[in-house]
Amino acid sequence: MTALTTRTKSLGAASGPEGVRARNRKRAARREGVFGWLMIALSAASILVFTALPIVFTFVLSFFSWDIISPPEFVGLRNFTRLGADQSVIHSFGVTALLAALIVVLQIVVGLAMALLVQQRKSVWARSIFRTAFFLPLLVSAASISIVFSYLFDDHFGVINYYLQLLHLPAVQWLSSSGGATATIVIVAVWQQLGFVFILFVAALGSLPKDVLEAVSLDGSGPIRTFFSIKLPLISPTIFFAAVIGLINAMQIFDQPYVMTKGGPGDATTTTVMLIYRTAFQNIQFGYGSAISVVLFVLLLVLTGLQFLISRKWVFYS
Repeated sequence: MTALTTRTKSLGAASGPEGVRARNRKRAARREGVFGWLMIALSAASILVFTALPIVFTFVLSFFSWDIISPPEFVGLRNFTRLGADQSVIHSFGVTALLAALIVVLQIVVGLAMALLVQQRKSVWARSIFRTAFFLPLLVSAASISIVFSYLFDDHFGVINYYLQLLHLPAVQWLSSSGGATATIVIVAVWQQLGFVFILFVAALGSLPKDVLEAVSLDGSGPIRTFFSIKLPLISPTIFFAAVIGLINAMQIFDQPYVMTKGGPGDATTTTVMLIYRTAFQNIQFGYGSAISVVLFVLLLVLTGLQFLISRKWVFYS
């Protein structure tokens, strides 16, 4: 009788208000779990379909010769040996490396300088306005910005040359000379991506320990010495992050040279990604274009690895 009574009480408690609430909580937890797994499945499926599979397919296709019309023909390493003797490919890598170096250096230097100037503003509203204004170009597509700047830098009808002539300065062949086209592409790329680096440095400078800065100020350290001796080492992880992300993005530059110069004059601004596009989608040599893509991918891995190795000597994590 005692056991039967105890069991009856437990069943009554389970069917009471507390038991109902417990079951509802379990159902809600199960629904949230199923919803979470569905969201993860959607993200994983999109990554698999649009990122992982194309990468694998590109690696496999680099060992074949394929023009879509005829069946793929396995050629082994022939595409890579051809690539090593192709001067256009070597030149495109040189152009890409030059553009990437200029873009990354200017982004970091100019972005840090702008962040320092904005941080010196006392007004919160002024800092907010500057942060918004500098970040807005990042939200616009690179193709749209390139179209606008191609009109601004036009050799004959551009606004830039118009104001240079008003100042009695010679007009510059921005898009029709090798140096001018390179400089124009760098200016446009830096201007658009500057907001991202700027926001990174604003956040890094805003999180510096105030007690350290106050102690340095009491010791009589000037602003220049404080920057190079205290602030710069403390924000070195942010500089490293901006350099890694900036190099990866700059090595894949395509929109600006494609829209503004079409890779010209000649092949002065033909980047590696532009050459991959021409080889694969214009010349219908998908195997050879995939081989160039694989080499670019491996080069990015090597450069990123070197950046991490070198960072051990100058990046300080507090």
